[in-house]
Amino acid sequence: MTSRTDVANIIDHTLLRPEATPADVDALVAEAKELGVLAICVSPSMLPVTDPGELVVATVVGFPSGQVKPEIKAAEAAQAVADGAAEVDMVINIGQAVAGDFDGLEADIRGVVQASGDALVKVIIESAALGDEQIVEACRRSESAGAGFVKTSTGFHPAGGASAHAVSLMRETVGDRLGVKASGGIRTAEAAEEMIAAGASRLGLSGSRTILNSL
Repeated sequence: MTSRTDVANIIDHTLLRPEATPADVDALVAEAKELGVLAICVSPSMLPVTDPGELVVATVVGFPSGQVKPEIKAAEAAQAVADGAAEVDMVINIGQAVAGDFDGLEADIRGVVQASGDALVKVIIESAALGDEQIVEACRRSESAGAGFVKTSTGFHPAGGASAHAVSLMRETVGDRLGVKASGGIRTAEAAEEMIAAGASRLGLSGSRTILNSL
């Protein structure tokens, strides 16, 4: 079993519900500090975060569909970093991956990477909506574009969230050169441990307390 501390150290404690309020974000920050997690992830409209302390502040870009013009996505990333985000989780244009337009997909990612400056960019590929070959190529293009992480899911797609198979395939593709973030539908300690065993180096969780209390 993975230790509670080890798991806490790789959690992005996440609040991306459309109905979330500033008070909800304050509660998220307080809970994240109490739990000892690494980071929080909130919607860009909630930036800047009041008194994050030692927590890493992450946000999302082009979320959740990814169907945003590249220049708008890049501008959103630049604004998020200006508002205090240290990490940017961007959604690819999933239709580009499905259609095989990986040059366009890579250009989209590169634009966000460049706009994000020193911030870490995680690329959400929505793995449940893609086939294995598409997952592999999306990961390759994320690396070529300069991203620091690939990430499974938004948690909002009807196809589903993270799977151990997708995480394993993503890790096999990027090796130890990039991080792999598993997110979407991870609700138990067993599921979290399965993702870590498959190669996840970060977990996106909304139910962090329940999972950590089970370890």
